[in-house]
Amino acid sequence: MDSVSNKPTLSIITISYNAERYLERTIKSMESQTCTDFEYIIIDGNSKDDTLRIAERYESIIDILISEPDNGIYDAMNKGMELAHGEFIWFMNAGDEIANPNTVELITKHINGKTDLVYGDAFHVNEAGQIKGMRSELTPHKLKSNIHWQDLKLGMLVCHQSLIVKREIAPKFIMNNLSADADWEIKSFKAAKGIVFIDEPICQFLEGGISNQNLKVSLIDRFKVLKTHFGLLPTLLNHLIILSRGINLILVKRGKYW
Repeated sequence: MDSVSNKPTLSIITISYNAERYLERTIKSMESQTCTDFEYIIIDGNSKDDTLRIAERYESIIDILISEPDNGIYDAMNKGMELAHGEFIWFMNAGDEIANPNTVELITKHINGKTDLVYGDAFHVNEAGQIKGMRSELTPHKLKSNIHWQDLKLGMLVCHQSLIVKREIAPKFIMNNLSADADWEIKSFKAAKGIVFIDEPICQFLEGGISNQNLKVSLIDRFKVLKTHFGLLPTLLNHLIILSRGINLILVKRGKYW
């Protein structure tokens, strides 16, 4: 670690389960960083394939590696936060990658004593790791430099892979909700005072996560999350906007609405 203290600036946490096809690309993106002011944690859900054997080949850059049964991805993410020592939490799950070799260096340069939260854009990549474009271009989630938590009324403006939150304000993920990351994002923006925007992609986000695989349930769960933070009537009205832009993207622009 580059930090002169024992506490790194970043705790980068990877959640994996039967991820032998994707985990190595995630680990290699850690290995390639020019700045090593981070600890790297892998929380595995007792994988039955070669995931653990792949991780063990990179033990020199993995600070904590745990493999045991859990109650799903958000339970594992909570477990990772509990084990973290860094000043900031950053989730980079199996198949996701840090955008460039100098990204950690760029992020740490933007952090100061008043920083609570850092966010940026994300590249969407397919299963082969090929970049399809930036999230802010492929989806309706247009980024701006001064996001307020109330701007999240239409959903996640920032994917959790490009959201870095100070550990002392980072909330726990709610359970039994496939849109728990949306709740986590809203709560993080609510709690943050010093917010830093990095005007470029800071991660490569692998499409097709658990929310996309269970889209109907995920959309219902997202409604529950948004209703909790914004109220029933505003959430109903906002979902008319979400629906209309989704139809426009699918039928006209051939894009994605989540």
